[in-house]
Amino acid sequence: MRPRPPVKGRGIFSGTGVIIVGLTATLAALIFPVWSYADRSGTAANVLSDQTVATQYGPLSALDKDFVTRVRLAGLWELPAGQQAEEKGTTAAVRTAGQHLIDGHTFLDERVRDVAARLGLPLPNQPNAQQQQWLATLNAAQGVDFDRKFANILRLAHGKVFTVVAQVRATTQNSLVRALADDANTTVLDHIKVLEATGYVDFATLARDMAASSTPAPTTSPAASAPFADPGQVVPLNPSVSPTYSLPPPASSPPPSTQP
Repeated sequence: MRPRPPVKGRGIFSGTGVIIVGLTATLAALIFPVWSYADRSGTAANVLSDQTVATQYGPLSALDKDFVTRVRLAGLWELPAGQQAEEKGTTAAVRTAGQHLIDGHTFLDERVRDVAARLGLPLPNQPNAQQQQWLATLNAAQGVDFDRKFANILRLAHGKVFTVVAQVRATTQNSLVRALADDANTTVLDHIKVLEATGYVDFATLARDMAASSTPAPTTSPAASAPFADPGQVVPLNPSVSPTYSLPPPASSPPPSTQP
């Protein structure tokens, strides 16, 4: 008996069909990375809007400029808040947190004034309306009431700016702003930790307040109504890659009672 001839393939299962499928898959693999890259390029272009200006340190975006302003504003009200905590705090943990605020924002204020001078940016010379209200609240508070308000107001403020620091650090193309974001990240995280170490932070309320105030970073400065200093009058300082001050040891006293 003669052997049965092989059955020829049909459709896509034939030799020609397999070749066509393979070529189609190869072509799709080549096209997809090009499409994907074009999509990402469009996203990057959105970061550098028409408000971006060229500098010798790289493009300076609206978000970069807003960040520089925020760093300056933070020091203008958190330095006096830290001084109040040193004087009025009823526990060692609160007083330690106050010292961290003073040291951290003294350092950051020197850094931001240097960066602003190099980039030709104006800086505010007084806190904005919200920050002045926070300071007034702390001025009026005494005893344990001060401790609690100090810890929660400052922790909320630091939580808000922490997200801005991360966004700037991830997207900026300006080398001066990038270095400032590194310093701000280190300082803000330290302040968050020592504020929480006071034992007064109400995390449930903090989460609600953070969610309620969660809005995109503005493209213009939040301190538009605050008086600004002339950048030409700012004395440039030598920038530092990392904080040069020595922080006091972390708060070690036990958390205070949550009872009023």
